[in-house]
Parts: sequence; structure tokens; C-alpha cells
Amino acid sequence: MPAAIRLMRETFEQIRSGAALNQPRRRLILPTGTVLHSMAGAWGKYLGTKVYATNPRHGAYFFFLLFDAETALPLAYMEANHLGQIRTGAASGYATSILAASDADSLAIIGTGFQARTQLAAIREVREVRDVRVWSRNEANRYSFAVETNTRAAATAEEAVRGASIVVTATWSKEPVLRSEWISPGTHINAIGSNQAQRRELPPELIARADLIACDSIEVAKIESGDLLLANVDWSDPRIVDLAQVESRPPGNPITIFKSNGLGVEDVAAAAYVYEKLA
Repeated sequence: MPAAIRLMRETFEQIRSGAALNQPRRRLILPTGTVLHSMAGAWGKYLGTKVYATNPRHGAYFFFLLFDAETALPLAYMEANHLGQIRTGAASGYATSILAASDADSLAIIGTGFQARTQLAAIREVREVRDVRVWSRNEANRYSFAVETNTRAAATAEEAVRGASIVVTATWSKEPVLRSEWISPGTHINAIGSNQAQRRELPPELIARADLIACDSIEVAKIESGDLLLANVDWSDPRIVDLAQVESRPPGNPITIFKSNGLGVEDVAAAAYVYEKLA
């Protein structure tokens, strides 16, 4: 995870300078409910694409293709379930390192599924969180996650979120999983679960209250960020920025949001690191 967070920092620095490129996700949707997704990017000496298929009844299957940027030579074909899991956590870790208060020491996680563990691992790398509260709809999953990660299972989402200085939403929910009034001034939120236009985890009232909304990519957010699209945001609103352009936390006691949709260039950076370790 420390290496992954460093890679995400380097990736967003390269996006800022124009040295890294990202191509928004494309989706091919079948009547069976199966969807083929593809997302690509270029980073340093490499370019590549992640391709994955999902079906709500049968799961998701991720693969990554890595190429040499200068010669187009194919370098690696790898399974990418964990690759995507760790880079998603690391992106939140990088955003948290910039946007959360330096003394933030309490964390709420809504959702205890595939992505929650690396969210927790990444935030523990960048902040000394002493109180971690978790909640999900499935009580058994909630308590087993808490035991396995040395965290505390909350009885309700509100109990988990109120008073937390960092909040993570990592769910498949189509409707908001928390309420604006649960969020205190100074809180940082990583909203990572929704990357489809008709799904959201955050209520529009919270979007309206936020002092800064950093998207991993505004270009991508305009296509698939239900959290913002369903809140009918004005994309010219100066509060909405690309994470690559953010270098420090706003002054005062701001509410900040990192809206993570997931970028192909993040996968290129992670895959290149794995390739160089194994080559």
C-alpha cells in the first residue's frame, strides 16, 4: 500500500503536467445484464487497458493488458481484481493525505465489501486513525469485517458517521447511504462506490454543503458520477475541481469530498510497478 499511494501521487502529478493520459471508461451492455467495461491510459514508459466483464448474478472478472509506450510491444497480461482493489484504495489514500485534516483520527466506513479493506489500509497509511467504525446492511458481514480488521461495528450508519473526521462510502447503493446532517464541518469524505450515472451514495444536500469536491477526473465524472449528476451540479462551479490540480487542503474547517470513479491511468501505473518487479 505505501508503494501504491506513492504511485497514485506520481500519477496525479503527471496528469497535472500533461505527461500522463487517461481515456474514460466505455461500457457494452447486454440484455443478459452482462457488461463489458474497458478503460485505458498512458503513464511513463507504458500504456495499457483494463478490460473486465460483470454480471450481477455471477460476479466480475478483471484483466489488464500492458504495452511499451515507445514500441507498442506487448509486455504483460495479468489478472487485475486485486490490482484494481489496491489502486482504488491508494487513490483514496492519496486524496486523504491532501484533503483530510492533519489531526484527523476517526474514520467511518459504510460498506464492508470488496473495496472496503484497501480503503482502510490506505487511510491508515496517511493518518493515525484511532477510532474506526464500520457499518453495512449485512450484520454478519459487518461484525466479521470489524473482527478481522480490528475496527468497531456500528449499529447504524448514523452511529458510524456522526463525529467521524474521515468518511468512506464503498457500496453498490443506488440511493444515498448517509445524511448531510451527520457530517460535521471539517470532515473529509471519500465517495468511491458509485461510478454509474444512475447510482449515488451521497445526498444532494451534502454536495451543496461541500466546500471542495475533488474528482479523480471531471471529464469522467460528467459521464458516470451519479453522486454529482443526480445532484444537478453546475460543472462550472469552482468548488468542483480535478484532484490533479489540488495541492493542499482549503483553509478553515472545510467539508471536502473526493469523488472517485476510477481511472485507467491508475491501473497502468499499478500494472507497470508489478511488471517491473517481476520482469
